[in-house]
Amino acid sequence: MIANARMPGGLRPVEVRVPSRPLARFAEVLDPAEFERCRSSLREAAEQLRGRVVWHVNSTARGGGVAEMMGPLIGYARDGGADLRWIVVQGTPGFFTVTKRIHNLLHADPGDDGDLGPAERALYENVMWDNAVELSALVRPRDVVVLHDPQTAGLIPLLRRRGARLVWRCHIGFEDLRDPRVVRGWEFLAPYVRAADATVFSRAAYVPDCCSGAPVHIIAPSIDPFSPKNQDMTPAAARAILARAGLVEGPPGDEPPVYVREDGAPGRVDRGADILHVGRAPRWDTPLVVQVSRWDRLKDHLGVMQGFARLGPMNGTRLVLAGPSVTGVADDPEGPEVLAELTAAWRALPHEIRHHVQIASLPVVDVQENAAMVNALQRHATVVVQKSLKEGFGLTVAEAMWKGRPVVASAVGGIVDQIDDGRDGVLLRDPTDPAELAGALRGLLDAPARADALGAAARERVRSRMLIIRQLTEDARLLESLG
Repeated sequence: MIANARMPGGLRPVEVRVPSRPLARFAEVLDPAEFERCRSSLREAAEQLRGRVVWHVNSTARGGGVAEMMGPLIGYARDGGADLRWIVVQGTPGFFTVTKRIHNLLHADPGDDGDLGPAERALYENVMWDNAVELSALVRPRDVVVLHDPQTAGLIPLLRRRGARLVWRCHIGFEDLRDPRVVRGWEFLAPYVRAADATVFSRAAYVPDCCSGAPVHIIAPSIDPFSPKNQDMTPAAARAILARAGLVEGPPGDEPPVYVREDGAPGRVDRGADILHVGRAPRWDTPLVVQVSRWDRLKDHLGVMQGFARLGPMNGTRLVLAGPSVTGVADDPEGPEVLAELTAAWRALPHEIRHHVQIASLPVVDVQENAAMVNALQRHATVVVQKSLKEGFGLTVAEAMWKGRPVVASAVGGIVDQIDDGRDGVLLRDPTDPAELAGALRGLLDAPARADALGAAARERVRSRMLIIRQLTEDARLLESLG
């Protein structure tokens, strides 16, 4: 069943306030000539956009890579002189059921096998109309509106009448565009995305025919190395944060559980994670295999657990499957169900294996505190895993690589654009094979020198290719091309 599309009083999008962030900090990680080229490109784009607003519109302010990228993209662009703002559209439970259905289909996954017929289209368009009423009061002629993912595509024809330049950015996709499930998803979106002035995809292989009538830009996502999730952190600070969250056994040591917030203010981790485990939390010196991702079947937490169980004698090694609290991610209605399935599978494990596996739901009341927990967990991991069955890009891979960790990940989607197999990480050719995962993990856990070398190469790859200042310059060229 689909819930009623309307809420009492309609739906009003919400603006997220984003402070400016200093571009100058990238001089710490780029060579001087490269930094100056990037900064000049951003200044030129800002001059062309003088008097115009660039509105970024998505469906959630917390949870997932799109929401995490929004703050840095806008903050650094503002420091470069451009006026960028962030709007989050609102939806009903039924709306998010439909958009999750589309999300799954674009990954060639059947999802809930639900309909995308006239009733679902009417529900989707009703929610888009409610949001467009408020947006139309904000958007002015020649403003640029960048709409992200299926949740916002229906706004394109509604906002055209405002005289704005409209860009639709799709962060997901699948290489086989002839797959019947993928075709079905694009058939739903085609009437909306055809009206965009330009589209943006993370990979060229994801571009469908319905987007070929306007300029298509290929811009891969990236990470902010100075965000709470990726900023440098001492082992002592990571230990204090993980102990405070309950992810490792205390005492936390002499350093407090602190980090730097996005506005430069001091931050402290105060909340604990909801953790499912047998007995005590792992000791600080216990080797950890870690996967951090949303509770989504395509992330294959069950497969990670099955592969880890095949390791044999574990010598104390623990597996941590971590994700956001399911109450904090509004646009992913499947999260609670997926977490419940994983919990049931964990309870069915033999006791000697279950003792080595813990499932952690990290609080998202404060998204920056959540990010600091993820940062500490990834930095402390012996090996980071991202065993996705399908993946649009998979930015958690770049995040772990930036922290110098060896990563084992599926050779799917944008992950293959991030890892050079055997040079700066390990790719799983068959993400459904638990034995292959077990072998890859054993190959790193038994060879710490190899693991360290992969981690060092991984950090350098991210530094040279996947930092957000690179994405900012590509976005600037896109905006300039719109006129």
